[in-house]
Amino acid sequence: MKKDVLILGIESSCDETSVSIVRNGREVLSNVINSQIKIHEEYGGVVPEIASRCHTEVINGVMKEALKQANVTLNDIDAIAVTQGPGLVGALLVGVSYAKGLSFATGIPLVAVNHIEGHIAGNYLTHKELKPPFLCLIVSGGHTHLVNVKSYNDFEILGKTRDDAIGEAFDKVARVVGLGYPGGPKIDNLAKEGEVNIKLPLTHFDDLDFSFSGIKTAVINLNHKDPNINKADLCASFQSAVTQMLLNNTEKAVKQFKVDKIAIAGGVSRNSYIRKEFDKFAEKMNIKVFYPEPILCTDNAAMIAAQGYYNYINNEYVDLNLNAVPNLKIGE
Repeated sequence: MKKDVLILGIESSCDETSVSIVRNGREVLSNVINSQIKIHEEYGGVVPEIASRCHTEVINGVMKEALKQANVTLNDIDAIAVTQGPGLVGALLVGVSYAKGLSFATGIPLVAVNHIEGHIAGNYLTHKELKPPFLCLIVSGGHTHLVNVKSYNDFEILGKTRDDAIGEAFDKVARVVGLGYPGGPKIDNLAKEGEVNIKLPLTHFDDLDFSFSGIKTAVINLNHKDPNINKADLCASFQSAVTQMLLNNTEKAVKQFKVDKIAIAGGVSRNSYIRKEFDKFAEKMNIKVFYPEPILCTDNAAMIAAQGYYNYINNEYVDLNLNAVPNLKIGE
């Protein structure tokens, strides 16, 4: 194997079309992201058919721009890494089909990447010193997972949501209180103007699973009961409560597995309040906490290329029979 390995990553699981070039799983040479947020805002959420069409229209241009920014050509690429799942099936198929065509035309090896594992790998790009084993809390629009990262290619789910993902709860609450889409950043901003003064139900289990449906419903009912309720206080109280639920399970896991480092990943990991509270938690528990830089929290191809690198050096190649798997589980 040559000294440096260049991975071209492709991500199209939801409403971002992204292509990235990453060197040796740790250094981002380019990370081009075409976001569809403005397109989906008027619908209050992602419309799958529109997302797929937009991916098709822009993916080739995004790929060319990624190569240009990295100052490389396809001849320099060692492997193509593409998100296989989970995600929206139509959106995934655009990226998978494009990656297969590119691999067939160039002869470049193809590796498949689990989107959730990609989120974990986003931390490697920000924190070059981070190595497994560690715990990772994945908080995104579609997932809430507490994962034991045993190695770069070995993952054990310790706990997950039994209903809504935390990002889904943020979006639904934001929609009800009139903030619109995307809900996470809007709640984060409005909550800074409010106080945590509304008691909300916290769901606890004996294991490390999560549930956000009850607290989401409680916020919706409070807003319906009193449309004039202070929205900033409601958002601050909701944000505080869901963060406490994350902290409760993370603390149990840290004590149970006796770890000294945890990573946070996924779009919700951009939330300023969650980061502040986890910083306090890390200090209290005398452990280290890692977050990706903001651009690497949301969906992007750099994280796919980073995990793709570890799949590649582990000889986890796939052939042109690769298909999208919208419900792909971590570790599969």
